[in-house]
Amino acid sequence: MLLATLRTYLKPYARNIALVILFQLLATAAALYLPTLNARIIDEGVAQGDTAKIWDLGLIMLGVTAVQIVGQMSAIYFGARTAMGFGRDLRAAIFHKALSFSTREVNHFGAPSLITRTTNDVQQVQTLVMMTAFMIVQAPIMMVGGIFMALREDIGLSWLIAVAVIVMGTIIVAILLQALPLFRQMQVRIDTLNRVLREQIAGLRVIRAFVREPWEATRFNRANSELTTTSLRVGRRMLTFFPVVQMVMAASSVGVMWFGGLRVEAGEMQIGQLTAFLQYLIQILMSVMMSTMMLMIAPRAQVCAVRIQEVLRTDSSVVPPASPVREVAGHGEVRFEDVSFSYPGAEEPVLSDVSFAVTPGQTLAFIGATGSGKSTLVNLIPRLFDATAGRVLVDGVDVRDLDPEVLWGSIGLVPQKPYLFSGTVASNLRYGKPDATDEDLWHALEVAQARDFVERMDGQLDARIAQGGTNVSGGQRQRLSIARALVAKPDVYVFDDSFSALDVATDARLRAALVDETRDAAVVIVGQRVATIAGADQIIVLDEGRIEAVGTHDQLLVTSPTYAEIVESQFKAEEAA
Repeated sequence: MLLATLRTYLKPYARNIALVILFQLLATAAALYLPTLNARIIDEGVAQGDTAKIWDLGLIMLGVTAVQIVGQMSAIYFGARTAMGFGRDLRAAIFHKALSFSTREVNHFGAPSLITRTTNDVQQVQTLVMMTAFMIVQAPIMMVGGIFMALREDIGLSWLIAVAVIVMGTIIVAILLQALPLFRQMQVRIDTLNRVLREQIAGLRVIRAFVREPWEATRFNRANSELTTTSLRVGRRMLTFFPVVQMVMAASSVGVMWFGGLRVEAGEMQIGQLTAFLQYLIQILMSVMMSTMMLMIAPRAQVCAVRIQEVLRTDSSVVPPASPVREVAGHGEVRFEDVSFSYPGAEEPVLSDVSFAVTPGQTLAFIGATGSGKSTLVNLIPRLFDATAGRVLVDGVDVRDLDPEVLWGSIGLVPQKPYLFSGTVASNLRYGKPDATDEDLWHALEVAQARDFVERMDGQLDARIAQGGTNVSGGQRQRLSIARALVAKPDVYVFDDSFSALDVATDARLRAALVDETRDAAVVIVGQRVATIAGADQIIVLDEGRIEAVGTHDQLLVTSPTYAEIVESQFKAEEAA
């Protein structure tokens, strides 16, 4: 999964990667040449007392150092651009993929997990790309070059290189093998912490209402402690990493000085050669350490890449048509033909054999007990789900054949749980029609019975709206959501229990104002209150996903026991109140 992700999203940056390799090669070659120059300064200049030689070689050394600096800086520049661009593209891919998901896929992954995969998981893979550009590309070049240059200085000490590399590599791999499973656990722990925190922030009012702060604090502390414990366990495993590296390097240096000193004493090598060999050995061991950094980063990046690919390789259950219909003859007709729907893994269908039609100028209402399938039914109209049997048609075309933009542009949905985006009142109202004028916005607010409280807000149309609309009341959120749909002027209005937070008087005024506003459109209403739907041209009573009765309010009072029972219970409740 990691290689597939890198191969796909690094392809546009092939030129930058080639430049990174070129400049790293240049910088590493310069770094490998410096110990040789230093050895010549010692052996040919200092030992011989040749000041001119020292100056000549010193100037060459400065030039080589300048080449190393330029090469390293250039490699870092192009490597950083590659890593940042890679992360941007991968986050965008996950984001656009998530936007294509139906409600089914979103519920499957969960919002906290999708957020973690888009941010933290991408960051881990991006870190791998950056570390590869900065260090991992350099490591094999330095290792091979260092071994060649060290052997060029003195073959007799070559066994020290083999021993040092084997000892360091074995110890570091043993440490990392213990830490790898913990890296996988950390991503799961981060997911859990995000989920708990998101639930608590979203449900803060409920938590306080039921005095559950201590319980929720315990939940958060448990998730936080699990992540902390896992991180500490990783830290303990990695605690010995750098001390071990330093110990091997120190022991190797002592070995080179000891055995090299004996060879210098025997006249088999010069002091400058010994100094150069020691520097090359340190460079070789540093390249081994940089290579093992890959073993530290790659496993966690692999886990993250798997989680990222799970999102990218998940196909939406709502598939865009191969040859979409972009023009329709009608303007606002909705028809269900023997529609059934079942959630994945469910034993019983939510909807069974539902058939009805609503034409422009008509209002169709649904009512029924909780769980009877009302919200699921209206979610099939904008194709948030696909029917598992039968057909849903808008303007005579199956919604599965319609271009999604055409379908969504013809429907104004006011969901059961209204959601406002962070911004202003105007930016939220223009969400479905960016070119709407201020007059259009005020007219929609007046119809939605929201003009009065917007005029009282600081800034009016430019008043700030918090994320989710948390700085306005539930009823105000509903009215702003209704106004947002009215601004778009769609052919079909879908009100999914959109009047539940309104008082009876406001509800009545809003419904009266909607009559003229939606005169040329089809209106579908899901309601719990009889008063909200009593004036509809047609009312459908749902019972356990099936149509139990169809008719007007007066007809259903006589023909539908379920409807009569709902009416009786609500009027008794009102009388009692």
